[in-house]
Amino acid sequence: MKNRPIGIFDSGVGGLTVVKQIFKRLPNEEIVYLGDTARVPYGTKSPETIKKYSIENADFLMKFKVKIIVVACNTASSTSLDALRKKFSIPIVGVIKPGAEKAVQITRNNRVGIIGTYTTVKSKAYEKEIRHFSRDVEAVSKACPLFVPLVEEGWLKEDVTFDIVKKYLKPLMAKKIDTLILGCTHYPLLKPVISRVMGRHVKIVDSASSVADEVHNILMALGKLSEQKKPAHKFFATDTVEHFVRVGEKFLGTKIHRAERANYV
Repeated sequence: MKNRPIGIFDSGVGGLTVVKQIFKRLPNEEIVYLGDTARVPYGTKSPETIKKYSIENADFLMKFKVKIIVVACNTASSTSLDALRKKFSIPIVGVIKPGAEKAVQITRNNRVGIIGTYTTVKSKAYEKEIRHFSRDVEAVSKACPLFVPLVEEGWLKEDVTFDIVKKYLKPLMAKKIDTLILGCTHYPLLKPVISRVMGRHVKIVDSASSVADEVHNILMALGKLSEQKKPAHKFFATDTVEHFVRVGEKFLGTKIHRAERANYV
């Protein structure tokens, strides 16, 4: 049971930012990653559709006898955790709670901004979690629907990307936030542009490292930390594998040596 893999899914390649942090925090763990690239983005779809996709993704990962599932997608985390926990008996970890907790810890003026997809922002999942940790923090959110396709295309340094980021973030700058939550796992690749727009005084919260810590703590508490020395990772995409690998390696910061098509979509 200890050496069973960790299952991770996202709507596309963005969840690989979480994988990267789990590699660092839990180097002995085997990862099975699924990117639902055939149906990305999730953020423009209804909560019912996202729940359906999330359960299908988890069913696929369960074929590998995973010991824990990480929902490395803010949109799915904001809509589907209860449904997943109801159906599956293994631990299910989302990305929203760790990010909200970190933001509350580091804000200095109690003004926190949140950017994400339409569905994540509409769900107010981050606001709910922030209120759980502190009643004093004022949260302001903004949907940034063009960020995911920009990242999926690899447009990270183009002038048009800077202009789009600036237009989206202007209302948050007017609110004088000092902390900004990247409420989508695709967004860390735009972090240099976002930081340039927001300025040095605004701290950026990427929940990936906090998620890795939570996974570690859960597995340690359950006595299920792996003891493998050379874990063999598996990567799957529901659409073109070549595109997944090309863009995914930018997220992961290393080569993806083994990627296959998941044919359940």
